[in-house]
Amino acid sequence: MPQVVRSRIGALHGSPIPPLPHRFRSLADRESVEVLHRAARVLVASLPALTDRLVEALYAQEPAYRAAIDSDRAGVWQEVHHSLRHNVGSLIQPREFREPAHRTSRWIGEVRAEQGVPLDAVLHAFRMGGAMVWQDLVDETARRDPDDIRLLVHVAADVWNFVDEHCGVVADAYRQAERRQSWRRENRQRLMVAALLDGTARIADLAEAAEMLGLPEHGRYAVLAVAGGIGAGGAGPGAGAGSAAASRAGAAQYGPGAAARPPVALPAGAPGATVLWHPGPDAEFAILPLAGSSGELSALAAALDVPAGTRAGIGSAVEGLAALGDARRLAETALRTCPASGGTVLLDEHLPDALVVSSPALADALAHRVLGPLDRLDPADRDVIVETLTAWLDADGSAQRAGARLYCHRNTVLNRLRRFEQLTGRCLTRPRDAVEVSLALAARRLLGGT
Repeated sequence: MPQVVRSRIGALHGSPIPPLPHRFRSLADRESVEVLHRAARVLVASLPALTDRLVEALYAQEPAYRAAIDSDRAGVWQEVHHSLRHNVGSLIQPREFREPAHRTSRWIGEVRAEQGVPLDAVLHAFRMGGAMVWQDLVDETARRDPDDIRLLVHVAADVWNFVDEHCGVVADAYRQAERRQSWRRENRQRLMVAALLDGTARIADLAEAAEMLGLPEHGRYAVLAVAGGIGAGGAGPGAGAGSAAASRAGAAQYGPGAAARPPVALPAGAPGATVLWHPGPDAEFAILPLAGSSGELSALAAALDVPAGTRAGIGSAVEGLAALGDARRLAETALRTCPASGGTVLLDEHLPDALVVSSPALADALAHRVLGPLDRLDPADRDVIVETLTAWLDADGSAQRAGARLYCHRNTVLNRLRRFEQLTGRCLTRPRDAVEVSLALAARRLLGGT
């Protein structure tokens, strides 16, 4: 075998060589091209046999092709035959066959990407075909006239640049098909997560969603809502209204291949499975798979790394993917109870506040009825009474501890409380009045009510 043939075949097992520019200076003269054309015409006449040999070589030497050949040998044969016909034809009539040959190579790259055949295997197959064609050209030339092999060597660069050119076409089509597949897969996942968080996912689709997202269908979950930090919009007291539509809109915010930066850092090792983030116009949502241990949500809330100015709300735990819509609404409620300055709120530990933000109109009415008489006071005087009430309730009704927090005597606290009772007609030792006062203060703090 001529040395140039051995070196070309040996190069097949190396790294793919970038294709050279389509226009290059060829060493071939007219006589060399005529030798190439004579040999190529013989190959065209024996394409079925050449196709058989190449399919057998692929089966023996390229493991990635064996499954395809086993499942659809006739289909692979037709693909190889079609490619060889156009590529060998291009050696004889390049103007006529160049574009059809490119279309065939692009089609093969796309099909193999969709089938999941590795790109290296596809390129190896093309170079195997190139080596077989070149060897047959050499053998046919040697059979007719061994002296013409020296002329054929002059077109070797042309032939192998042609092979490299088509490897580049295949690789480009393969990668484009991969990107389209990735976009479709990611977009489908985003839409599925949006439907789960909206509560609009069909029961029949839950098993598919579980498999697609890598989550147990009947697992235990909570949802985390984050607003006000990097990658999340600010959410005011009324945030969350129309959130189902917002969640659907959020699914379209991430384009192909885009990756959202999580707005908060979850503690290492918790939760136990993959956390899925989903964007919304007012907040970012994370689906948190739970292990089911006692106090898991409390530990998660305490360990959550929330940047300054970011607000995070964790809803109550729910059972199963079908309940994620409820879990999202609970997380939004928790988020609305967060202070404007930021922080983390676990809904289960702030249920009275959750009641207030869940019905803003009623909460505002209660605040006006209970605290309205204070508005007749000077603002500074009014704020002192509200601050004292809040401190006294936070101290579980202890004037001593409230005074320590306010840096005043316990009698001063008691005097302010009595003044509040006189102004509002409420009795703080009456349980019902104490509950109403507590809820009214929460409404004023959370809703900015009068």
